[in-house]
Amino acid sequence: MHIPPSKLDNPDFAWGRYKRLMRWMVLASLTAVVLGLGGLYLMIGPIPIAMAALTAGGVFFAVLLAAALMGLVFLSSSSGHDETIEDPFKDQE
Repeated sequence: MHIPPSKLDNPDFAWGRYKRLMRWMVLASLTAVVLGLGGLYLMIGPIPIAMAALTAGGVFFAVLLAAALMGLVFLSSSSGHDETIEDPFKDQE
């Protein structure tokens, strides 16, 4: 059985696309922080600086982590890397 090469073998294709995605996701994370802090301000009024800083950090890193993990799933799927794995149980079906 011939296994096709993965596009992950060409780092310019796969990782370049992933880095572009992550740059956009940093912008999306910053937008989520602004919206989250604005929503808190509208709901409860002025908030302490420590609460604002911790909320901003939590929202930013939660959105960025979700984007990074989903980006890796899309990277693996679109690169053909998943198809290069041999299924040891394929003959048992």
